[in-house]
Amino acid sequence: MKLLVIGSGGREHAMAWKLAQSPRVQKVFVAPGNGGTATENGLENIALTAIPELLDFARKEAIYLTVVGPEAPLAAGVVDTFADAGLRIFGPRRAAAQLESSKDFAKSFMRRHGIPTARHATFTSAPEAKAYVDQHGAPIVIKADGLAAGKGVVVAATREEAHAAIDLMLGEKKLGAAGERVVIEEFLQGEEASFIVMSDGVNVLPLATSQDHKRLRDGDQGPNTGGMGAYSPAPIVTPKLHARVMREIIAPAIQGMAKDGTPYVGFLYAGLMIDGGTPRTLEFNCRLGDPETQPILIRLKSDLFGLVEHAIAGTLDRAKAEWDRRSALGVVLAAHGYPDEPRKGDRIEGLPKPSDDCRVFHAGTRKEGSAIVTNGGRVLCVTALGDSVKMARTRAYEAVDQIRFAGMQYRKDIGYRALKRK
Repeated sequence: MKLLVIGSGGREHAMAWKLAQSPRVQKVFVAPGNGGTATENGLENIALTAIPELLDFARKEAIYLTVVGPEAPLAAGVVDTFADAGLRIFGPRRAAAQLESSKDFAKSFMRRHGIPTARHATFTSAPEAKAYVDQHGAPIVIKADGLAAGKGVVVAATREEAHAAIDLMLGEKKLGAAGERVVIEEFLQGEEASFIVMSDGVNVLPLATSQDHKRLRDGDQGPNTGGMGAYSPAPIVTPKLHARVMREIIAPAIQGMAKDGTPYVGFLYAGLMIDGGTPRTLEFNCRLGDPETQPILIRLKSDLFGLVEHAIAGTLDRAKAEWDRRSALGVVLAAHGYPDEPRKGDRIEGLPKPSDDCRVFHAGTRKEGSAIVTNGGRVLCVTALGDSVKMARTRAYEAVDQIRFAGMQYRKDIGYRALKRK
């Protein structure tokens, strides 16, 4: 069977690699893919991004199943287009994908269905937004309502920082349409974790837990990014907490979507803030996380293609995911100038060959002749397995030490929270 994965990041490289391992899969096309998917066995890049072109390609190539990686095509209705044309595709329809594409929609949904989250208010007027900040004080969180590629959230430590973020979004329109409305939330204390599940609209299959590192520099300093590294499992998510998240957050979300007439089929990611064993929902994403996918999928022993088939057939209650007992940890290598103005075109040297316990997943790369060069902000995710987080981390950083490109940035403390908990 031939499959199609839509997207070009590290998440999509990991998804396509894992899908291609299924004995029933002949080839996985990746649209548009990256330098890693261009050189991975069993994968082939196709230079398409427009939804009508993707549909034509899927028909012409008799694609058995399409899996959507990033949020933008979901928000643009790619699932509606494929499903309405009678083609198999895994991901939420546009109406359900509003859980990610509109922070205001997600907040109203959570409030309506009793899902624990931060207190919030939504504004389109800068003076009104600033008055709210003055009333509630700082720290406080300012979020662009729409999709802003991981750059639409400002955790403001002072009122002045909050006012500046409001001016940037509502005044200067720096985030375009994404920032035409802002959601202002109370600042939640605690430790973050990523809780990702698969849903067939009724049944839910939880994937392995993980934890991401959002800030650019060691010690959680510097600007927010799309994610500088992740590890799985997340020790903070104990079996007791796992059951509570499923009961108080995931089940009400899936049941609430069905009740609202927008059944949710796809990957659902709940970003959690955990304080003293109490989980609250920071956000929902309608896809696998990036870079969480890389450590999660390197631990998955089950056939991902089989799990997705169950989800599309509505039989996830019959599916079981088996996991490698080892921990996995991924370190993101970012381009010079990331996150503001990443430089492209730097030649990447020293990429290690993949092994059973270490793989380099590509994100912002492209193949240029026989060379691989940088082509985006987050360039690579070096992902390793180990009997403990500490061993996985040692293995990942050994591989990182072999890789070179001009201006390469990365954090040297990925996994520090898990090590601290030990």
